[in-house]
Amino acid sequence: MARDIVGSITAEFRRYKALAEGALRQLRDEDLSRTNSPTDSPVAVIAWHISGNLRSRFTDFLSSDGEKPWRDRESEFKAHEVSRTELLTQWEEGWQVLLGTLDALSDDDLDRFVSIRGVPLRVYEALHRSLAHTSYHVGQIVYVSKMLRGGAWQYLSIPPGGSEEYNKSPAAEKALAHADRITRSAPDGASHRAS
Repeated sequence: MARDIVGSITAEFRRYKALAEGALRQLRDEDLSRTNSPTDSPVAVIAWHISGNLRSRFTDFLSSDGEKPWRDRESEFKAHEVSRTELLTQWEEGWQVLLGTLDALSDDDLDRFVSIRGVPLRVYEALHRSLAHTSYHVGQIVYVSKMLRGGAWQYLSIPPGGSEEYNKSPAAEKALAHADRITRSAPDGASHRAS
């Protein structure tokens, strides 16, 4: 039986990319850097960190350590004002590095070794670790965005009270189908970008 584990992992990454982008589209520009307390990270900081992490981990993935000497991880968490355009440019740079690397991998690579901070990991371990890390932070982006939008929030998955209807035709169970549904149904945010 042919397997496509790398393809499955890629599809899940695409699902989480779509979820974050669906949340970001719903925010006004000023909400991108807004927090509820000094200890919270605004969505711009979280998205900036995801991008920095993906660029570091997946640049020369098979041949160099995943924590690159050029990465300044601490600066990713510093509050800074960025425009939507700057944020989305940074965001896309990280994702393009990841997706380009995944496109070049096959299941034959899964048992090879890579390292992160000098610790050897099999490729499949590094991929699962990165997918878990990314989904953790995407969940934060969605949660914070939902809090900021309040009653204007448009759900990116099954809305409350919608389970029975969805279960009649569960079209978005596979990752790419869910990502496509989010991309097609999420608002473009144009009316939310400035107050």
